[in-house]
Amino acid sequence: MFDGGFMTQQFAFGGEEGKEMYDEQILFRSSLQNFLIDTGKEVILVDTGFKTGMAAPAKKLGAPLYMGEKVADYMDSFAALGYKPEQVTKILVTHKHPDHSGALEYFPNAKIYISPEDADAMKLEGENIVRAEYGTPYKNFPNAQQVADGIWFIEAKGHTYGNSIVIAENDGLYYMFHGDITYTDAALKANKLSIIFEDIKAARQTLDRVRQFVKDQPTIYLSTHCPEGYENLEMKRVITL
Repeated sequence: MFDGGFMTQQFAFGGEEGKEMYDEQILFRSSLQNFLIDTGKEVILVDTGFKTGMAAPAKKLGAPLYMGEKVADYMDSFAALGYKPEQVTKILVTHKHPDHSGALEYFPNAKIYISPEDADAMKLEGENIVRAEYGTPYKNFPNAQQVADGIWFIEAKGHTYGNSIVIAENDGLYYMFHGDITYTDAALKANKLSIIFEDIKAARQTLDRVRQFVKDQPTIYLSTHCPEGYENLEMKRVITL
């Protein structure tokens, strides 16, 4: 939905040691995209972007994060893929922030999977709201829930109190839709947390588990906020540390 933006090293790396330890003039590319999984039986969304009409945040000197120029509203991007809202059966919400959950209302037939903590924070109610029932271990993650064949909704607290990630298995590869575990792939490789979190201790534990997972499994790391997210997907590029 947005592209051509930037984030500072202070923003992407400074969560634990402090922004002053990093350089505001070192920049990483930024963008905004979410993902769709077509299983052949179901159309499943991972997050839903901003509500239609969301204006592009202004480009400001010294800003820690500039999302980029607006390419399209979420629903326009969704329609460009050739789908209709009524086809979506499930939406897997990684966390409550509006760039990941703003367009939930546009999908009338979708079951919305979300952690109990973030469902409460968003005051989500109704028969279509599925409060995640983690409890099944998945690889090195202790709490997960299988939501379709080869698709797992995984507890990954820290960025928000109810943060989650999604992993889809296909042809021997593991596609990790991680929301905002990191804002840029460089932070995953450098083992750094961003400055945005609700529980720093849990965020560190989650990042450790994500790094161990990608060491042990061939993983395509699908970021929401940097172009590597869609580039990794297009090239089926397995991330290395």
